[in-house]
Amino acid sequence: LDRQQHIWKHRVKLTEDGNIRLIGDRTKLEVGSTLRNEAHLIEEMSKLGVPNGTTPTAAVEEEPEEELCGSCYGAAGSDDECCDTCEDVKRAYKRKGWHITDLSTIEQCQNEMEGADKNDNDEGCNVHGIIALSSGGGNFHLAPGRSLDSLHHDANGEVSIFDVLMKTFEQWNVSHSIHKVSFGDEFPGHTHQLDGEWRTIVDAYGMYQYYFQVVPTKYVFLNGTVIETNQFSVTEHLRHVNPGGGRGLPGVFFFYEISPLHVEIVEEYQRGWVHFFTSVCAVVGGVVTIMGMLDQFIHSRGSPSGSGQLLG
Repeated sequence: LDRQQHIWKHRVKLTEDGNIRLIGDRTKLEVGSTLRNEAHLIEEMSKLGVPNGTTPTAAVEEEPEEELCGSCYGAAGSDDECCDTCEDVKRAYKRKGWHITDLSTIEQCQNEMEGADKNDNDEGCNVHGIIALSSGGGNFHLAPGRSLDSLHHDANGEVSIFDVLMKTFEQWNVSHSIHKVSFGDEFPGHTHQLDGEWRTIVDAYGMYQYYFQVVPTKYVFLNGTVIETNQFSVTEHLRHVNPGGGRGLPGVFFFYEISPLHVEIVEEYQRGWVHFFTSVCAVVGGVVTIMGMLDQFIHSRGSPSGSGQLLG
């Protein structure tokens, strides 16, 4: 399928008049950065060398907003350096080689965490790009979540895995619209069933699933140009995910499998009515000729011979 891979995410906000407003700049979305279930979460934490009971704080890159000149809490590189956001403070600490043990003691971080829930209302994201998929089938999905910075940290700057799981299974609105989804290049006459479709999900623990049957397709143009692409059919299913049930996480999942059948579409010239009538006349003429020859043969076989002698 597609061999390139570029995925971007842009935060969006639903305004009071029902329009969508873009927030900040788009960010690159890494494939595999979402969690599938609780076991996947514990597995990823163990790879980072984190005990089962705790997990370290995580720094998330955000665009700094210039406001007042905030304190860097002793980590400023110069007298006139300002740390206006929580990310500015983290960056200053990282430059010094220091570690923030408790984000709640940083005024900028505390203000951002307190306003996170309020600012996230009616907020979503726009994801677009190209994904490299395996020809053996598989899935890709979009799962909502929050930064670990929004969780409650203890005096050591750690958070329990129970809090992480509870935050992972927070109630989410996974309603979504699909602007475009395709498996390969477009060709004349193609149809994409999901383009422009909207799905409203009422279940706050909903796992919406799409199942694609992908059919490899070859399209041959009149000039001999060939496009190797794919068509697909799709079915949909909504699954309720109980927190801690181990059946998955809320989100939008796309499962696909490759059909063993292949389709080849070849362009041909469209013949007009003149060619049609000519073909009909040729067929009628051929039938009349053959029937005439057959009639002559039967007549010659049934007539008495003229060279016979009479007996007296």
